Amino acid sequence: MAARYVAAIDQGTTSTRCMLFDDRGRVAARVGQDHRQIFPRAGWVEHDPDEIWLHTQEVMTGALDAAGASAADIAAVGVTNQRETTVVWDRTTGQAVHPAIVWQDTRTTEICRDLGRLGGADRYRERVGLPLATYFSAPKIRWILDNVAGARARAEAGELLAGTIDSYLVWQLTGGPRGGIHVTDVTNASRTMLMDLRTLTWDTEIAAEIGVPLAMLPSIRSSSEVIAEMTMPAAFAGIPIAGILGDQQAATFGQACLEPGEAKNTYGTGNFLLLNTGRDPVISRHGLLTTVCYRLGDSAPVYALEGSIAVTGSLVQWLRDNLGIIESADDIEPLALTVPDNGGVYVVPAFSGLFAPYWRPDARGAIVGLTRFATKAHLARAALEATAFQTREVVDAMNADSGVPLTTLKVDGGMVVNDMLMQFQADILGVPVVRPQITETTALGAAYAAGLAVGFWSSTDEIRQHWAEGGRWEPRLSAAERERLLATWRKAVTRTFDWADDT
Repeated sequence: MAARYVAAIDQGTTSTRCMLFDDRGRVAARVGQDHRQIFPRAGWVEHDPDEIWLHTQEVMTGALDAAGASAADIAAVGVTNQRETTVVWDRTTGQAVHPAIVWQDTRTTEICRDLGRLGGADRYRERVGLPLATYFSAPKIRWILDNVAGARARAEAGELLAGTIDSYLVWQLTGGPRGGIHVTDVTNASRTMLMDLRTLTWDTEIAAEIGVPLAMLPSIRSSSEVIAEMTMPAAFAGIPIAGILGDQQAATFGQACLEPGEAKNTYGTGNFLLLNTGRDPVISRHGLLTTVCYRLGDSAPVYALEGSIAVTGSLVQWLRDNLGIIESADDIEPLALTVPDNGGVYVVPAFSGLFAPYWRPDARGAIVGLTRFATKAHLARAALEATAFQTREVVDAMNADSGVPLTTLKVDGGMVVNDMLMQFQADILGVPVVRPQITETTALGAAYAAGLAVGFWSSTDEIRQHWAEGGRWEPRLSAAERERLLATWRKAVTRTFDWADDT
């Protein structure tokens, strides 16, 4: 019997999901579980790797049950993941030596500052495409080795493994302590600050300078190739893992942004805008990241420019969980629509500093423009608008780096169901915003990568044929009003600078 589906494991910042897709890219099953967000102190964010691994197994078997399917129905599995989040674990037991350090975490500020004393924040940018920043994985590995008793000696002796969540999960899925495969793909490797963008290999000099033993690191594979057969969970035994992509690259692939100049923006915990730049890496001069977009089999890699925004959807969660302004995330749009504008209130959510295009780890969140007139509705509206303003600044940087002005923005992620936000995004960009019919583009991209590797889909042309428009917003705001709002936003951003210091 021919396989009917490709499965995708989507391990994100707040949840783990497994989805099954049919040969037209349609969702056949979707099962997910949230995991805990652990905040040991201000600026620190952690996850429990054991919890993530348990949830991964549960959602995989749950998806099979939901579709009434068996292993024989699954052609392959693709894995997509929150990218820079870092795990160090024992190769013999599979136990992590420390909780996973999440991409938002800022505890490595001093490590990055020390590394930047020689060459500044762009010390490694020409080779790895990234600035020295707490965002990336290598300083997180260094911090664990420096702060967990005996960890460095054990790492140098070959007892410990390190990787992003994809590496940790693939190792567990393929046997763990009993022969698990320690791999990553080029997209995730390009987020560690350790991979040379042009050779697609670990840079031994940078690894030595940062203090990461090469023996800990996974082998680097393509985004679409058969890696190994799974042994866990039992219901998936024998099915090949055939695709690995970092979540934002997976969304780019799922949105069929397969030609240079095509871009997408994902609205999730944070926002991530990627522009396909083709076969040559473009080193940013305007605060963006140069990253691998994907690599199919033995073909040449495709690169992208990326604008990463740390806090967008998580700002809505903060309003719900920390301030109690709303009871659920769905409440924010109706509340925001009770007022015609933001009432002069601006929220700059620099909870983990500011990412692109500023890269200011010293920034902290601010609410400005408050008067007695302001209500929780104005705050709700300002929180949504903050996502659109931050995206506009990234688009401006991307236009400057690429020399090709964006004419349409493809969008996906959990926040794109918010029509008010999408309209304001089109207004503040001055270009149309387009939502696809299938918005689960991150999981879909991982499924596409795996399906291509085993022949479930014949080519990228077939993938492109599956993309269809599901919604469109045209800009309505006048140019003068757009510029007035942007100028005030930029003034608000400057109020967040120089807040966190050494004391």
